Amino acid sequence: MNKSQLASKVAEGAGLTQKQAEAAVNSVFGAIEEALAGKEKVQVAGFGTFETRPRAERTGRNPQTGEAVVLPATVVAAFKAGNALKEAVRG
Repeated sequence: MNKSQLASKVAEGAGLTQKQAEAAVNSVFGAIEEALAGKEKVQVAGFGTFETRPRAERTGRNPQTGEAVVLPATVVAAFKAGNALKEAVRG
């Protein structure tokens, strides 16, 4: 499912127009992005937690040459599913 299809589902479920649903979906994603950029954790009860995690410097390989390359330390976005989501996926 892509973002447009998600907006269609939101429109159908909430009784909104497609434009209103797209605006709502974009607003939610924007709020999550803004919080993560500010190093905040976003917890959605029953769904999961979005957070940032540090990734240490490590050694990788250039796939074309096989040469070792140092990949610098960075911060990445991470998601941890909540119990309700895990149970829903398991069936």
